[in-house]
Amino acid sequence: MVARTQNAGFIELFTPKLITVFREGYNLDKLRADAIAGLTVAIIALPLSMAIAIASGVSPERGLYTSIVGGFLVSALGGSRFQIGGPAGAFIVLVLATTQAYGVEGLILATFLSGLMLMAVGLLRLGTFIKYIPYPVTVGFTSGIAVIIFSSQLKDFFGLTLSEPEPGPLLPKLQALGAAMPTMNIPTVTLAVLAAAVILILRKYKPHWPGLLIAVAGATLAAWALNLPVETIGTRFGGIPQAFPVPHLPNLSMEKVVEVLPAAMSFTLLGAIESLLSAVVADSMSGGRHRSNCELVAQGVANVGSALFGGFCVTGTIARTASNIRAGARGPVSGMLHSLFLLAFMLLAAPLAFYIPLAALAAILVVVSWNMAERHQFAALVRSSKGDAAVVIITFLLVIFRDLTEGIVIGFALSALLFLHRMSTSVSVESDAQPLIPADEADELGNGHQRYSKDMRTDDNIVIYKISGAFFFGAAASIGNVMDRIGTAPKAYVVDLSEASLLDSTGASTIRGFVTKAARQGAKVYLVGASGQAKRLLHIQEVREPEVSFNATVANAIEAARKDQDLNLSSVE
Repeated sequence: MVARTQNAGFIELFTPKLITVFREGYNLDKLRADAIAGLTVAIIALPLSMAIAIASGVSPERGLYTSIVGGFLVSALGGSRFQIGGPAGAFIVLVLATTQAYGVEGLILATFLSGLMLMAVGLLRLGTFIKYIPYPVTVGFTSGIAVIIFSSQLKDFFGLTLSEPEPGPLLPKLQALGAAMPTMNIPTVTLAVLAAAVILILRKYKPHWPGLLIAVAGATLAAWALNLPVETIGTRFGGIPQAFPVPHLPNLSMEKVVEVLPAAMSFTLLGAIESLLSAVVADSMSGGRHRSNCELVAQGVANVGSALFGGFCVTGTIARTASNIRAGARGPVSGMLHSLFLLAFMLLAAPLAFYIPLAALAAILVVVSWNMAERHQFAALVRSSKGDAAVVIITFLLVIFRDLTEGIVIGFALSALLFLHRMSTSVSVESDAQPLIPADEADELGNGHQRYSKDMRTDDNIVIYKISGAFFFGAAASIGNVMDRIGTAPKAYVVDLSEASLLDSTGASTIRGFVTKAARQGAKVYLVGASGQAKRLLHIQEVREPEVSFNATVANAIEAARKDQDLNLSSVE
């Protein structure tokens, strides 16, 4: 019976939402709604996929391969009803760096390995832990990525000509672009500005219109009709193929695998964060609930599939997923149809892509980076507290001046330290004997000056402590110092743990040390309100009866102390 229950739980955790939707009943009306939503998202994804690919240092068709193969698999196998998979702006920095370091084949291999890692993370049910990435970290790295994407588009936006390859680091890049400003191409700038203006105006006044496609189509028509001297997909890449590639495995030699492994791990970390963040956004918009580990497995399969067809990193895309929901999608079929529509566009309209100006695609990514920047959230975090401000600013600076993965890891570490500090300062210790914490230490353990209870008094032979909050390693030393601060030596200590929300092994060890010290003074400790988990940890630390006494209430502990010590205490008021 237990095995069956576990198997049922496993199957339920990894059942794609597509199957769930079909179980609920799928009819022609739902298919029609999904088809409209899929077409809407495909129109958005068509120019965006090519723009992201070009910004990532690869040819535009690879962005389409990524959306077609990866997007189909994410929707077919994923744990979210509305997730749209494909290339994402957040990956541009990593993909470009990987392409420059290892070439396109190295990028494809890193994508393949990342897919295997994501599948392993999902199957090991580690997706639950991804959601613990702190909000200041996500805002910091998203804003940092936005700055890098924006800077990467300036060359094509202004039509600049560089005498040497464009530098990767931000400051040298800006210096090189500034030096090349005299080469600015006026027709290119005009097309880019007009394309960006069309996108922004339509987004404000006609949000349901396909602004990205209209801007690109208008710029393409203008460049062709006026014979403008601007760079296009055709002049740089020779257009895009009018056929779909045959799948093939990347070079899986051990030497190559070891070489690209750090990039694959970065893809995995960012892909997991971005995908689950997008799924959470979809849940908040639709009222649904995604299966995080199933989603990660699907993302892994999608990355493997994308790599087999020459694509690169696939992840959940927040903007396209939100557009899918707003367009009336009813389930994952819309995402699958979005991929099929993209395939049809590529096969039928590939020759037209030859004339698309790169300035128009740069305008798209300039607008995308502006929307990614999360300016209001960044400013709110800077104002909220010194700790959050430090985390978001340091993460942001590390992302734009050092490395994306380094920014996430250090930002997370700082957030963890900040959390531990906040937890430790939320603990309070109160006693009926005297105020326990001097004024200069009041911030260390919260409201330490309060007495334990106005209604409970004992004589000097019994001292009552009440510990509230998380009694863990971050607060154990301070709590231990406070508990040792009684001037007289009573015959009994009552330690009330009923409001201790957490007791870890360090806290249990602190209590053991206190019990040992009390025993040397001839006093006994009476513990009150310890939970089952707390008792287990205390027993492991050899805090057991009869050396201590476990009691349900403070009154019971006082009564036990009277009996054990044969004390003649006054009554509790």
